[in-house]
Amino acid sequence: MRWFPEPTVIEAEVWSALPDHFRDPVPTEWARANRYGEAIHSFLEGPSFDLDGRLYVTDIPNGRVFRITPDKTWTLVATFEGWPNGLKIDSDGSILIADRKLGLIVLDPETGMVEGRCSSMLTEGFKGLNDLHIGASGDVYMTDQGQSGLQDPTGRVYRYTRDGRLDRLIDTGISPNGIVLTPEEDVMYVAMTRSSQIWRVPVTSDSVTTKANLFCQLPGGLSGPDGLALDVEGGLYVCHLGHGGVWRLDQYGVPTHRITWQGARLMTNLCFGGEDNRELFITESETGTVLRAEAPFPGQPMASHISQP
Repeated sequence: MRWFPEPTVIEAEVWSALPDHFRDPVPTEWARANRYGEAIHSFLEGPSFDLDGRLYVTDIPNGRVFRITPDKTWTLVATFEGWPNGLKIDSDGSILIADRKLGLIVLDPETGMVEGRCSSMLTEGFKGLNDLHIGASGDVYMTDQGQSGLQDPTGRVYRYTRDGRLDRLIDTGISPNGIVLTPEEDVMYVAMTRSSQIWRVPVTSDSVTTKANLFCQLPGGLSGPDGLALDVEGGLYVCHLGHGGVWRLDQYGVPTHRITWQGARLMTNLCFGGEDNRELFITESETGTVLRAEAPFPGQPMASHISQP
């Protein structure tokens, strides 16, 4: 029995690819732990636009951050001894990165220097930060995935407030990955990669979370959901590594659209941009490319486009 109507298929296209002179397949510690020791040229993640329309992406195994201009010119902004994963740009222009080795860090896009913002809670280090979301309030929500999964459901989700308080919101996550909040910041969606689930979690101004709900059970496979984004209609976009592509789910969890590209398996993360914020830009990590697709609705504004009081 089919539960829902067939979703509309949207074909993505290559917007830009990592230039050859930045591709040097070498074994890395990160790849040994996460890619079966494969010598890979890159693993792109964390797409986010600044106010000048330049796209930033991270390269986890090589500790690199790139900036791509609208004319598709790639610039190496920073190289450091970390594993940068999720990246978001705050309303003041500062670049925050969820780094699996270093914790929450801040990148100066002009100098390429990074500095730590938060690396532990009560002297206990993170398992390995994965992704983050910056709310209109300035609070930063972070997933702490590490190597958690079905065998070890101890992944965490934190809120790092503008005044420097760190709240632990979830500590039973099954590999928490992508994260996004509703504009009212009263509900967060978290991708649980190893259980192929999206959790919908009410959040309050204190550190209490209640009634976490299974918003969507996705098909299994070799992996599961990764990056998330929301559109203005409340639709949730989910990068799904297990079967390739991006799903759009409406506010009730019903799949309405699926974005694909030539059998790609590793669409890892995404963000909105372009004219009227209606284009999706997706990192395809296996090929080292950034894909582009027309979205059915505009995306929710990013933190860098929201004025602070």
